[in-house]
Amino acid sequence: MGEIHGLDFIDDRTLAIANRDGLVALFALPREEPVGQSRRIAAIRQLRGRQPHKLNSPGSIAVRLESHGRVSVLVCNNYTHLVTRHVVNRWLGYRATSNQLLLKRGLDIPDGIALSHNGKWIAVSSHGTKDVKLYRMSGSLGPESEPAGVLQNAGYPHGVRFTADDRHILVADAGSQMVHVYASDGGWKERREPARSVAVLDEATFLRGRASFDEGGPKGLDIDRSNSIVAVTCEEQPLAFFSLSTILGAVEDCRQGRAIALA
Repeated sequence: MGEIHGLDFIDDRTLAIANRDGLVALFALPREEPVGQSRRIAAIRQLRGRQPHKLNSPGSIAVRLESHGRVSVLVCNNYTHLVTRHVVNRWLGYRATSNQLLLKRGLDIPDGIALSHNGKWIAVSSHGTKDVKLYRMSGSLGPESEPAGVLQNAGYPHGVRFTADDRHILVADAGSQMVHVYASDGGWKERREPARSVAVLDEATFLRGRASFDEGGPKGLDIDRSNSIVAVTCEEQPLAFFSLSTILGAVEDCRQGRAIALA
């Protein structure tokens, strides 16, 4: 591992870690409980891609389980402004069997990626265009596919996650103290504004990390398996946890124009 950025679990014992220095490393965790232990483990496989789809500055990643032991690793290549798909096979020791360019149109520094739980949507945050692009999963999806939907006014979006019922999307805005919440109307087509925005950093913490106009705010974001806890991280606040119900239940305060701050 080098310049570690995003990660995702393939299963409870296997995870993929993206490194900005040019590769994705796959690790198998020890089976014994880690409490009170320190272990050094080596990667079981390193993914670099192949020309013309070689990995370049991989940041955030998402894992999708396929049939017949196959696993798709979707990788945001930040500074080449595209998402690549790398198919590995568990039965072959996670050897890559396919590398392809998956998404490109509309992306400018893709900093976050998430898959909907129903398997119908891919959400990719686009730092340079200050929004999140939503692409419909289909057999025809490719680099020239237009986004089917756009989450607007996301600031400088990084981490992005669907709630378990796919009715909401949470977006971490690195340029503010906020996590933006978007609500579905039964799908994710067309353009939509945040339904509400919630401050997850206090002002002092935010200002300490404010080295530039697009820094200081939350970057990493995830929702736990129980769909009840939101984890948020940034440089000045390594890890913080919030109740998902509190974030989603704030709609009345927003409608009445009251500020919401969880930090």
